[in-house]
Amino acid sequence: MIEFRFGVGDLATTLFAYSPLNEAVFSLRSWADPHRFPHHRPWLRRLRPAYERQDTEVLGALVTARSWIPDFLTPRPARTRVSFAEGLEQLRATPAEAVGPEFERAYARKDAVPPVIVRGLARPEALLERIAAALSAYWSDCLAPDWWPRAQPVLEADLAHRSKVLAEQGAAGLFKSLASRLSWTGDTLRLIHPTARDWPEADVQVAGRGMVLVPTLFARGATTSIDLTLPPLLHYPAHGRGTISEEPPPVTDRALTRLLGQARARLLLLLTEPASTTELAHRLGVTPGAVSQHLAVLYDAGLLSRTRSGRIVRYARTALGDALCR
Repeated sequence: MIEFRFGVGDLATTLFAYSPLNEAVFSLRSWADPHRFPHHRPWLRRLRPAYERQDTEVLGALVTARSWIPDFLTPRPARTRVSFAEGLEQLRATPAEAVGPEFERAYARKDAVPPVIVRGLARPEALLERIAAALSAYWSDCLAPDWWPRAQPVLEADLAHRSKVLAEQGAAGLFKSLASRLSWTGDTLRLIHPTARDWPEADVQVAGRGMVLVPTLFARGATTSIDLTLPPLLHYPAHGRGTISEEPPPVTDRALTRLLGQARARLLLLLTEPASTTELAHRLGVTPGAVSQHLAVLYDAGLLSRTRSGRIVRYARTALGDALCR
């Protein structure tokens, strides 16, 4: 069990963030063990040809048989929304002398570290650059064109959902909603791992450093850094991650289609969860401009509400929209 002890003001400095680099690194778990991530299998099938053209020798070595990953590969986001390039810059800034110990810690035994990493550690600076280059190519060739435009709105929706839970249920309700392994009592957040023998016992003082809570599409429970000397960081399963591979539902209600038209009826039925114009366009295979026009009509008719988070506008069905769909 790991206990994070919060002092006065520590909750106020706790923030949510997501990282494209972290998601790229965590996605390697799905290639190593696709059965653990059934909602990603359609993506894996589509992306496999592009993935097999990558530096898979290095990419495959970044995830252990226990699905552990060296901590330097998933740096702590500096703010709520960071770019892939910013995360990669943080990774490249890792001290070369820390790379070997990070891999040994993740793999638990020095003799378990894959040969490609062992060979690379003869020149750790070059190995770090090879890892960064492999992740950069994997991102640009596999994830950025198609997968990330679908994944980012899920992560944004998670942040909006958690803000609502915090406002309505407070810190105890928030942490309980993140994962079953977490509990909040008084001033302490407890994380219990299901296989305690693989997990260290620790008492971590947040002590004004702030904690960053990071949703991910590639976790089955809450996890924290293996190196507990780092600033507190907690990854948890993103709300709605199971929708990542959903296809738009067919419109079967002829009356709804006759009333709204095929395109607007599909949009309204699709908005069972809040979504952005870009996400809806991607799922429907049309341009964002076309979707935006239909959303404006549905919004003006009182069937949709909209909320803004930074530069992203998210649409959701109103009570009237729900009633119409029923």
